[in-house]
Amino acid sequence: MSERPDTDARPLVLAAAGWAAMWLATSADPRWCAAGGAGALACAAWAWWRRSAFWLALAVVLVAFGATGAWRSGALATGPVVELAADRASVVARVRLEGASRVREASGVRPPWWQGGGRLLAVEGRGAAWSTGVPVSVVASGEDAAAWAALAPGTVVETRARLAPADPGGADVVVRAREPPEVVAPPSGPDAAVAAVRAGLRAAAAPLDPDARALVPALVLGDTSGMSDDLAERFRICGLTHLTAVSGANLTLLLVFLRGVAVVVGVRGRWLTGVLLAGVAAFVAVCLGEPSVVRAAAMGVVGMAALGRGSRPGRGVRHLATAVLVVVLLDPWLSRSVGFGLSALATFGLLWWGRRWTEALARWLPRPVAESIAGALAAQVATEPVVVWLAGRVSVVGVLANVVAAPLVGPATVLGVAAALASVVWLPAAVACAWLAGWCAQAIAWVARLGSALPGAALDWPATPVTLALVVAACAVTVVLAPRVLARPWTCVPVAVALVVSLGVVPPRPGWPPPSWAVVVCDVGQGDATLLNAGGGAAVLVDAGPDPGALARCLTRLGVRSVPLVVVTHLHADHVGGLPALTGAGVRTILTSAVRTPASGDALVTALGAPRAEAAAGQVWTVGAVRLTVLASPAQAGPDAAGEGESSGENDASLLVRADTGGVSVLLAGDVETGGQDARLRTVGAGLDVDVLLVPHHGSARQSPGFLAATTPQVALVSVGEGNGYGHPAARTLAEVGRLGASVARTDEQGSLAVSRVGDRLELTTGG
Repeated sequence: MSERPDTDARPLVLAAAGWAAMWLATSADPRWCAAGGAGALACAAWAWWRRSAFWLALAVVLVAFGATGAWRSGALATGPVVELAADRASVVARVRLEGASRVREASGVRPPWWQGGGRLLAVEGRGAAWSTGVPVSVVASGEDAAAWAALAPGTVVETRARLAPADPGGADVVVRAREPPEVVAPPSGPDAAVAAVRAGLRAAAAPLDPDARALVPALVLGDTSGMSDDLAERFRICGLTHLTAVSGANLTLLLVFLRGVAVVVGVRGRWLTGVLLAGVAAFVAVCLGEPSVVRAAAMGVVGMAALGRGSRPGRGVRHLATAVLVVVLLDPWLSRSVGFGLSALATFGLLWWGRRWTEALARWLPRPVAESIAGALAAQVATEPVVVWLAGRVSVVGVLANVVAAPLVGPATVLGVAAALASVVWLPAAVACAWLAGWCAQAIAWVARLGSALPGAALDWPATPVTLALVVAACAVTVVLAPRVLARPWTCVPVAVALVVSLGVVPPRPGWPPPSWAVVVCDVGQGDATLLNAGGGAAVLVDAGPDPGALARCLTRLGVRSVPLVVVTHLHADHVGGLPALTGAGVRTILTSAVRTPASGDALVTALGAPRAEAAAGQVWTVGAVRLTVLASPAQAGPDAAGEGESSGENDASLLVRADTGGVSVLLAGDVETGGQDARLRTVGAGLDVDVLLVPHHGSARQSPGFLAATTPQVALVSVGEGNGYGHPAARTLAEVGRLGASVARTDEQGSLAVSRVGDRLELTTGG
């Protein structure tokens, strides 16, 4: 008879209360803090009225965690460093680098970029100097990025930099380096040892094929620097990203392996506990102590404690509640971490209903298979509402991909750890271990690539309150019905077959595309691609974005079969990189300005093979229902045109066009900046008045208030890539557009954006 979980949810309620109180306190918003205080008072009053120890404990948790979060936030929100950051002061900063870093190689117009964490030891500026210890985020771009990327964690450096305030909800002041780093002190012994282990694993994996070479360090250490954007996207589609994010599952696998070795050599009792705790400490150190690693350590220990011999499901939930409270108390900003939320929810699902589902499947399947299926399904059901809220889609292939990949993760992780440890002793042995781990990692990559290629791999789902409520309801129904369905092969097998068959069918997205769409700004990342509905499955395309795959997906979802006219505002890669997707799309004309730089962008236009026309101010092009007017077409770029790099001169040479279709007028200005906008305001004037504005240059700070005001849009759309290194869109640009009374939407948060004319009003549909 299967063991049912303890139904006492009070520990979870206390954990959720502490988490929520810390989230409110770190918001730095007095209204949220007041709401938390009011909640604590209400709980205390109810506890006094009902003489309830639980409600009193709830009030104590709210007060204690709220006060701690407010104190920690206040300590970081005051002081000379914060004041300098608020003024964006130029300083000389001494920083000790800590944690993992991210690197982005140069691509097209994008310069190389590096970001890492650190601790600001000293700062000198405005005639004064201070010693400090505040956490900072260090950013470098351009030619200096490579020098910063070569530094190991633990290195103390000095650099000239500009300080900037922390991101909302974050703890770190931003140090924007303006020169290469000057090394003041090398890493200490422990830091150097950690760096040697990480570098040794990368060296051991270097002979492997590209996917395996990238995945072995990612699976073991969470080092995703070698993963291509394409592979990372395929992992996201298949719901496999958690494998590369240093999850609690990684640590649990390592602890199981370490425990087995320790038991074989005769370690028992408290010594065994000590060995496992040392393993946790080593895991955190080698993974650079990132917040995600601390989260993984907590969840991994919970998993070991809950799944160990003699444990009860109810005890596991209490362990989880305790871990959540301890983690957010140690690092209040993890309460605002989506990754922490997903990890805690996944662990909760495994503890609360995963064991029952395993027992149900084990009635007719081998237990290892039952555990793989039940674990993947339990984690996905627990996290699905948050994933849908973040991604705007449901991973249909996720459970299947995780089930197939699960048997490969353990060997890949353990062999990868063996390779990392052996690399500091004898590299050939490390290479042999990495080669074996690479076979498993390559198989996981094949699962991701095959799964993501299936037509029904993911179902687009708009992240609105109603649709999210439907997802939550569907998950609740699944939790109730799953034990009955999974226990009987005659119900489980047909459901599984139906799921597999559905992967071969392209699923419709609810509400997308809107039936009468006039203008769609495609979600193509950091770039522009705008479609104008010409009717009959045809469209005019203005710019093509940086990625052919992203543009092709947008065309397919909209049902666009032909693109007779393509307009290219300027030749930067983030506006022309997607042109190869139009091969076979019936392009009859490509309209560009007379400017032919950069040459790489010009070559992409030529390679498409369609006739090319040079735009001139006053030209009118008509394609089906679309009437497109060229308002401005500079004959040459400015004097600072940078050849193959981005330049303001080339940005200001962007075409300015107005399009009218389906009762909607839209203004498209490419990447024109302040000077170019002022020039167009003088020459075009009243012609700028439209219904919809595609905010120029991805919402950068280089905007002319007069130009924006002259457009008088009802809707302002921003085409921008998530997590871009340019700071797009700028907060002041969003505020300026908002003051015009326009509804603002952005592709990095809401996906593709469609505008339709419905009666006498405009309708904005997001999430495509």
